Amino acid sequence: MKRSDDFVEYFEPQSPKPYRIYYLTTLVKKEVLHQDILPYLNRKELNTLEDIKVEIPLEEIEISDDLKVVKQQLLQGSIIVQLDHIKSTFAIIPALQKKGRQISTPEVEFSVVGPKEAFVEDLDTNLQLIRRRLPISELQVKELVVGDLSKTRIAILSIDGISDQKNVNTLIQRISDINIDQINDSSYITQLIQDNNNSPFPQFIDTERPDRIAAILSEGKVAVLVNGAPHGLIGPTTFIEFFSAFEDYFLNWITASFFRLVRLFAVLFSILVTPLYVAVLTYHYVLIPQDLVSTLVTSRRTIPLPPILEAVILELAIELLREAGARLPTKVGQTIGIVGGIVIGTASVEAGLTSNVLLIIVALAALASFTTPVYQMGNTIRLIRFPILLMAHIWGLLGLVICFCFLLIHLLRLTSLGRPFLEPLYPLRISDFTDAFIRLPFKFQAKRPLEVRSKEKVRFNPSHIEKLKDIDEL
Repeated sequence: MKRSDDFVEYFEPQSPKPYRIYYLTTLVKKEVLHQDILPYLNRKELNTLEDIKVEIPLEEIEISDDLKVVKQQLLQGSIIVQLDHIKSTFAIIPALQKKGRQISTPEVEFSVVGPKEAFVEDLDTNLQLIRRRLPISELQVKELVVGDLSKTRIAILSIDGISDQKNVNTLIQRISDINIDQINDSSYITQLIQDNNNSPFPQFIDTERPDRIAAILSEGKVAVLVNGAPHGLIGPTTFIEFFSAFEDYFLNWITASFFRLVRLFAVLFSILVTPLYVAVLTYHYVLIPQDLVSTLVTSRRTIPLPPILEAVILELAIELLREAGARLPTKVGQTIGIVGGIVIGTASVEAGLTSNVLLIIVALAALASFTTPVYQMGNTIRLIRFPILLMAHIWGLLGLVICFCFLLIHLLRLTSLGRPFLEPLYPLRISDFTDAFIRLPFKFQAKRPLEVRSKEKVRFNPSHIEKLKDIDEL
């Protein structure tokens, strides 16, 4: 530690009681040192460390003789004070200087209506955002430290009396068993504790909205926040929840249900439309309506490539544009996405490498994939399109059916914290359909979802809503 240039060891022999101070200049708030600590140490005769704890006007001052604890607190932004006549005991004074960005609007889960606050990288700030929305003593926070090098703070949130303790204990056990040197983001935790690491489907919802975390906690689920990550994790979760935007709860139930159905249709369209094109043109010409045959023949008359190569070229071009737009600065990335798409699409059609019909289909499939509210599920949709495309080329519509069966079997076996991933479809739970494919009015959602197995099943009394309407009529 002494070899580090930001480590300071200061000895003051002229004070009433000689003392030593140890701290890291890059971590501590210097105003605390010069205004709240040094004046008291230099003016008053402090015979014991208990006197320091009483006289210095700061909270959470600890006294310890454990060198391991002292070293750890030093690395977390504390100032260590040692009286010269007491060699083996130290006073630990918290003085961490917190620097980070201010709370801003959500970027990934932006909504036109509703709250406009998003998580930041500081865990304490994120916990404050949650507690402001749930000012109840039942909100429990279990904090763990993971990472041999990073010493990352991880908070597990639940509501006592509502959340199933089995889910909480499962998360605590899995996170406690993590043996890794560094945790940089909540995505590390997802990959380390999810039920099936070989599945392309995410088994935790990643969200940047504190209002969404507060809502799922009130449902009986459990949340995980990681220091340094501007996203929280939600579990257990289901497949349908990945296509439910939190904005749905701020809209009329009819409008919200329509948009949710549009998203589900868009996902199916994005996955199947290009493989269907390849399968039909390769094997199943008779399925093409007579009015479209001439259009397809005209568009493919000068194309030397088979449909599979034609589709793969365009799909890869779309993926390259996405990656380039994501890695470049914002303004440049938008230009690359728009101009690159127009130039490449037009040039490929004029060069006779792809047909204009397939170009339209691939562009619509790319747009449909962007409707997925959760980014991780959007990546999964982009990935599974390629094996389905290959199977459609090999076996046509039979290949599509085989792929769909394998996909369904995988989803049926998949779990999130041990809970069925396809609930309420499997196992069939009719009561949970009130907030699945469509969102019914709130009066039909008086009970918490069965899949979380919450201790308190009832959320509110639905008859109270009807009484309020009767009062208004009077």
